[in-house]
Amino acid sequence: MDHAADAYRTDLMTITRFVLNEQCKHPESRGDFSILLSHIVLGCKFVCSAVNKAGLAKLIGLAGETNVQGEEQKKLDVLSNEVFIKALVSSGRTCILVSEEDEEATFVESSKRGRYCVVFDPLDGSSNIDCGVSIGTIFGIYMVKDGGEPTLDDVLQPGKNMLAAGYCMYGSSCTLVLSTGTGVNGFTLDPSLGEFILTHPSIKIPKKGKIYSVNEGNAKNWDGPTAKYVEKCKFPQDGSSSKSLRYIGSMVADVHRTLLYGGIFLYPADKKSPNGKLRVLYEVFPMSFLMEQAGGQAFTGKQRALDLIPQKIHERSPIFLGSFDDVEEVKALYAAEESM
Repeated sequence: MDHAADAYRTDLMTITRFVLNEQCKHPESRGDFSILLSHIVLGCKFVCSAVNKAGLAKLIGLAGETNVQGEEQKKLDVLSNEVFIKALVSSGRTCILVSEEDEEATFVESSKRGRYCVVFDPLDGSSNIDCGVSIGTIFGIYMVKDGGEPTLDDVLQPGKNMLAAGYCMYGSSCTLVLSTGTGVNGFTLDPSLGEFILTHPSIKIPKKGKIYSVNEGNAKNWDGPTAKYVEKCKFPQDGSSSKSLRYIGSMVADVHRTLLYGGIFLYPADKKSPNGKLRVLYEVFPMSFLMEQAGGQAFTGKQRALDLIPQKIHERSPIFLGSFDDVEEVKALYAAEESM
């Protein structure tokens, strides 16, 4: 890559231009979806700025409250949640919002209501803020079912019904990865322009990877297939090289690396968390949507992740996602266990 030439590139594909180009492919489009995405992008820019200033602004540390998941809430969590709720409501294009930080779904007042439901985790991995590890925002967008007042059923849909999903990672750079159902694209925030620029067009995950990502501290509580798979990663019987273990503990960062380099990310069910730990609507679904769009797979241990129909807004699920062949191996181990 010629960095000198790149620095003076004048034909920049910003996320706004990219979304409008996509909109042009749908002549029937009224621009509502583009407006909604622009408000999500604005929220990401705001949170990126707040994360960068967190230490200086004394935003780090506990806000003294505990969120609905029983996690102690960071001040930045509270701020990020407020920013996204306000940005989404003010877009005039949403009707139901589900946030990891709020116990109940937010129903937008009828005068500001639109056709979309947004599910999001405003600041995933926020316990890592103090040590400077990458954290991020995860979101998914559904269209409300036709007719009548919006209800929770409009949100409790399988992940395959999502129109779009993405995440914004606040790390060494601010990266927004987005799919509107036709592939996956990555944008990096240029601080001098205040714009997200297309830097990773048409992301495709390698068919097989050399990295596995899991919290091995939970190993004693794993089920048979998970334990066998991780053992296979470390001590392959077919003469191939062992996989490398990489685990950051921030889902956005771990999935981002998996998406770019290949491999598998797993957060299985165990004796301590029999239903898994990650939330279906705003963690499992958006990341599974992105993985499938990039040519990978996502599996819960029982079924394709995007076929899951959630019963509650904060429901949890085990998840195995990443390169197609790696997830296929996990599926084979679960199938073998079932047939015994």
